[in-house]
Amino acid sequence: MSKKDFFTYQAQTSPHPLALEVSHAKGSYIYDVDGNAHLDFVAGVSACSLGHSHPKVVDAIKTQVDQYMHVMVYGEYVQRPAVEFSKLLASHLPENLNTTYLVNSGTEAMEGAIKLARRHTGRSQVIAAKNAYHGNTMGSLSLMGLEERKSAFRPLIPDIRSIQFNTEEEIKNITQKTAAVVLETIQGGAGFILPENGYLEKVRKRCNEMGALLILDEIQPGFGRTGKLFAFEHFNCPPDILVIGKGMASGLPVGAFVASHDLMADLKEKPKFGHITTFGGNPVIAAASLATLKEITETDLIPQTLEKEKLFRNLLQHPLIKEIRGKGLMLAPIMESKEIADYLVLEASKKGLILFWLLFEPKAVRISPPLTISMKEIEEGCDQILGILNNYKSDTVN
Repeated sequence: MSKKDFFTYQAQTSPHPLALEVSHAKGSYIYDVDGNAHLDFVAGVSACSLGHSHPKVVDAIKTQVDQYMHVMVYGEYVQRPAVEFSKLLASHLPENLNTTYLVNSGTEAMEGAIKLARRHTGRSQVIAAKNAYHGNTMGSLSLMGLEERKSAFRPLIPDIRSIQFNTEEEIKNITQKTAAVVLETIQGGAGFILPENGYLEKVRKRCNEMGALLILDEIQPGFGRTGKLFAFEHFNCPPDILVIGKGMASGLPVGAFVASHDLMADLKEKPKFGHITTFGGNPVIAAASLATLKEITETDLIPQTLEKEKLFRNLLQHPLIKEIRGKGLMLAPIMESKEIADYLVLEASKKGLILFWLLFEPKAVRISPPLTISMKEIEEGCDQILGILNNYKSDTVN
């Protein structure tokens, strides 16, 4: 295999991928084919919660592979890994979030959540936030609040409305025509923006008054990344439907939406098979999800994220960093300009530190390392960031 083969035979998502040739990965490091170690401050975009090749996850996968890998489409057979994961997850959630539908990705989970909301309420209108990102399949894409990213794919699903995140006066746009309000608990692609002034609680109250469902997208902040198992716990705002993915299975493709047993029952009839999937709840991935959830909830990884956040904030002080947004290990240093953000990400990639961008905020740099990253590794990576910024000159970006 060569890098040329990568560009020739594998479809690309952008004109200039980073194109790191990976040999293997362990802990907080990814190793390239030349044996160089790259400290991972991105965790596969918040997916590798426990770092790379965590032994408990690897053991769970190997054990399950030796038993069975796929036996039937989702929901027909009783398969222990999926049932045990769903039961354990329910024990850590509010009472109304007790039934989990397992799928293959975050965007598929969002599609299922939208369908469930429309089916349950009998309404069609869905309200989402401007600059939201919920995935790239047609329903999720329809919710995206950035026209330049979706105009090429129109017509999308109808009856979608947008409101500005954190803008209280627009909450009144939620009416008795609204099936669901879909929000990221913490806006991701927009720049790791936290809800302010009780915003989510006010949206929750309005949804209750109008008979609309609240869908919270925790695909990125979920599974301990923000100092709680799920970020809505910080903001006193339990949703009607919780959408999860990314960090759920330590890097394997997965997603789920969670609701009450009564609400989820609407997908069983009128019509039957209201949402179906061949590989959802795959036992190998469910085993990885179960091992991940146990490790996150049975150790001190969750409270540690807040201590690690403090260290990042203390270390990353530099004139070119205007602010650091986010919470826990979902952080976004905001640079003085897009040029500086690009320079930092690209120079870091040359020096063995993995950083990345956010979708809609060009001045942001993503820092979302594994929850298992050590204090020493944080210090080493931050030293590199400061060194790169110290060497920045306005004409150095390629």
